Amino acid sequence: MIATVARSGLAPSPLRGEGWAEGLPERTTAPASSGARQPLLQLKKVNSFYGPVQAHFDLDIEVRKGQIVSLLGGNASGKSTTMKIVLGLLKPGSGEVNFNGASTLGLSTPQIIRKGIGSVPEARRLFPAMTVRENLLMGAYARSDRKSVAEDLERMLALFPRVAERIEFQAGTLSGGEQQMVAMARALMGRPQLICMDEPTMGLSPLYVDKVLELIARINSQGVSVFMVEQNASLALQIAHHGYVLQTGRIVLSGPARELLADARIRDAYLGGEGAARTAS
Repeated sequence: MIATVARSGLAPSPLRGEGWAEGLPERTTAPASSGARQPLLQLKKVNSFYGPVQAHFDLDIEVRKGQIVSLLGGNASGKSTTMKIVLGLLKPGSGEVNFNGASTLGLSTPQIIRKGIGSVPEARRLFPAMTVRENLLMGAYARSDRKSVAEDLERMLALFPRVAERIEFQAGTLSGGEQQMVAMARALMGRPQLICMDEPTMGLSPLYVDKVLELIARINSQGVSVFMVEQNASLALQIAHHGYVLQTGRIVLSGPARELLADARIRDAYLGGEGAARTAS
């Protein structure tokens, strides 16, 4: 069972900055007025292709302000491709992608990042020969407010004490769990409203899996919405507000995370069983 932030003994850390949300509720329940607000991120009727091969079929996903939303699915289900579409790395063949009510279609990835979306990519993608400090500062490359950048760096080191201990080490010498923390801190250095995380627990030891998920929940409680791709449904749904299950490019299940945790059809969706097929039809 994942330890909750309340049990962790971690003191709150002020991550809020320009454009960051305040006063969010506990992560165990979705924001009370989320139904009345437009989604922070919305993918609507998205169809995507790799050459002649279709990867998504009328994909509908929403992330509301203050939420952790988990996109679940097995290998080759289209999860990472979804992240590429959000970040502008792949243009959909049709459909809409909106952030804060405005379309991101036609924008480059740097432009999308500047709109307020951060990325923690699969396998971390750090610069291994650069120090941890240099990697963190790369997350603020689009910012010119040097004083605030320095202040945010100190906040990151307070939030991730293990990263602070390794601040002058080359990033490539860190363990997988430590690198994941650096990647998360690097994304936060851009002061995003939303962070997209692609398989944040992949390849980590059980100790670091718990720690990383605990930190994701804490980041969310401090004002950052999270869109998280994961294969491990039970772990991801324990910290999420809402979840979607993706199978061969189609959403086959969606709903509040607590309901999905108790839904036996989750197993069908992962194994490609009859339950998922009936849900998709």
